[in-house]
Amino acid sequence: MSALSPASSEGAGLYEELLAVHGIMRRGCDLVADAYERLAAGDPVDPTALAATTRWLVAFVHHHHSSEDDLLWPVLRERFPDAVADLDRLTKEHEALDAELDALTAATDAIAAAGGGRGNPGNPVLVVGHAAVAGNPAAQEVRDILGNHLGAEEPVLKELFPQVPDPDVVRLRRAVVAGAPRSGPHLVLGLMADPEPVPGAARMTAHFPAPVRWARPLLLGRYRRNLAALLAS
Repeated sequence: MSALSPASSEGAGLYEELLAVHGIMRRGCDLVADAYERLAAGDPVDPTALAATTRWLVAFVHHHHSSEDDLLWPVLRERFPDAVADLDRLTKEHEALDAELDALTAATDAIAAAGGGRGNPGNPVLVVGHAAVAGNPAAQEVRDILGNHLGAEEPVLKELFPQVPDPDVVRLRRAVVAGAPRSGPHLVLGLMADPEPVPGAARMTAHFPAPVRWARPLLLGRYRRNLAALLAS
């Protein structure tokens, strides 16, 4: 282990931020899976809101995993040869999850097409059918696989991140933030805060662009409206 205490290292801070991202993904998967289950049962879930939320979640998860595979893992592999097998296993899990995310995206596209757009009621029978046959099973599978994957990943990175030199962590953080999707800030902020802040929320918020921090009340209001559309009954 490094002589630095975890509390004083950038790597330990990066691990806290990772926990915040994981918390957002866990809550996002729960929200999408619960909404698909309701829709498949015939509850009046707004298919437009569900499609938008699901597409955001898929993009968010893809970005997080590509950042790990392309940016973080190469640094960790070079610095910690003993951890290569663990990192390879985590990458394989990313690939397995990608297949389920593709299935969820296909189901979401079908539901969006059948549901029409705003002002167009679409075909509710087809919407519910697509949700029951493909959307709901895919959403549940994504939630289960991602939850198990994050539970396996966190102990590995908790051990490694605090040992990475601060300049490397700063460089990696900048690269990850630069490539992050800009869509869905209301979902990021809302899921990070609701029902209580996820671990690492304060550190992650500190790295948000100033306009996002200033617009936080408006974005949380948008999140609550989106939540109501998904949880309608």
